[in-house]
Amino acid sequence: MAMKWYKQNVWAAVIVTLVRIYLGWKWLEPGWHKLTGGFDATGFLKKAVDTPLADKTTGALLYPNYTYFIEHFALPNVKLINIMIPLGEFLIGLGLILGGLTLFAGFFGLMLNTLFLLAGTVSTNPWLMVIGFLVFTAGANAGRFGLDYYLLPLIGKYWAKLTHRERTDVGAGTGAGTGRIVLK
Repeated sequence: MAMKWYKQNVWAAVIVTLVRIYLGWKWLEPGWHKLTGGFDATGFLKKAVDTPLADKTTGALLYPNYTYFIEHFALPNVKLINIMIPLGEFLIGLGLILGGLTLFAGFFGLMLNTLFLLAGTVSTNPWLMVIGFLVFTAGANAGRFGLDYYLLPLIGKYWAKLTHRERTDVGAGTGAGTGRIVLK
């Protein structure tokens, strides 16, 4: 019952919108600074490889696959990483602030925070993950007061047409893809 309220109630949408905008700013600002001020992840990646997260008693790596990934993929392709991180942060922030493709932005924000944590950086990442989880679990209600109100029905119609299904709306007015899909 609480989750139904959280995912469908207009007042819950207001609260989540405020939280979503705050979280969006926390992503947009550093992304913009990295895009405009120059960004190089080389030092960060080298430190993640040189001092990976390890068990204090045994010294065994906690995430050996991720350390391997950083060493053998991210570092050799640091130019790509230098573009993806700032652009990703900026687009996550923009999506959250505008309420456009909110669930995608929230998901990728959670993923980026997870990658930073696995590399050994705590900083604000746990806090941003908690807030991101609150936005993500609100579902379509998180974008109710944003571009998703208009985008999700259009995406739903396009998806129904693409998959040769007929969409019938149940609960109009949420703009959150609340329709059910019926096979033709």
